[in-house]
Amino acid sequence: MRHCHSSRGERGNPFHAFREAMFAMRHGGPQGGPFGGPRGRGERRRVFDGGELRLVLLKLVEDQPRHGYDLIREIESLSGGAYAPSPGVVYPTMTLLLDMGLAAELESDGPRKLMTITEAGRTHLSERADEVATAIGRLTALAKVSERTDAAPVRRAMHNLKQALHDCLSRETTTRETQLEVARILDEAVGKIERL
Repeated sequence: MRHCHSSRGERGNPFHAFREAMFAMRHGGPQGGPFGGPRGRGERRRVFDGGELRLVLLKLVEDQPRHGYDLIREIESLSGGAYAPSPGVVYPTMTLLLDMGLAAELESDGPRKLMTITEAGRTHLSERADEVATAIGRLTALAKVSERTDAAPVRRAMHNLKQALHDCLSRETTTRETQLEVARILDEAVGKIERL
C-alpha cells in the first residue's frame, strides 16, 4: 500500500463522500435523525412536530418563566446537547402560545420579555399529560444516545480517522488502488465493530 501524505484541497475527491458519510453516521443516516424528519447538511435535526414543540415549550414555562433563548438552551440541555431547536421555529411557536391564550408575557428588566403559563395553559398541559411525557422522554432518550455515542475516546478516534482519510485521499496523485485499499480497511473495521 502506498503511503499517504497531506495535501490541500478537498472538492472533487473521495474525501468529500467520506465526510458526507461521517455526517450521516453521526446524525442517524441520510433520511434524518433517530426520531425522523428530513434534514440536509448543516440543518438541525427535527425531533418534534409543531404540536409537540408547543407542549414542550409550555411545559418549560410552567416550570419557570423563560424567554426564547432560555427555552432553546433548556431543550439543548435536556437532550444532552444532541438537539437545539432553531430560533426560527421557537419564536413563532411562542407567539402562537401567546395568541392561543396558553401563555402570557411578563415584564422584565432586560430587553427580553419572559413567557409564563396561564391557567388555560395549565389545563391544556393537564389534558395532554401523556403527550408531554412522551415529548420530554424523547429529549432524555436523545441525551442517553448522545452519551453512549459521544464518548471522548470515540470522538478522538473519529477525528483521527477523518484527518487520516483527508490527508490520504485529497492528494492529486491518489490512485484507484489507494482508494480501494482504504475502502477495504474501512470495511474491515466496520465488520469488527459490528461483531462487538
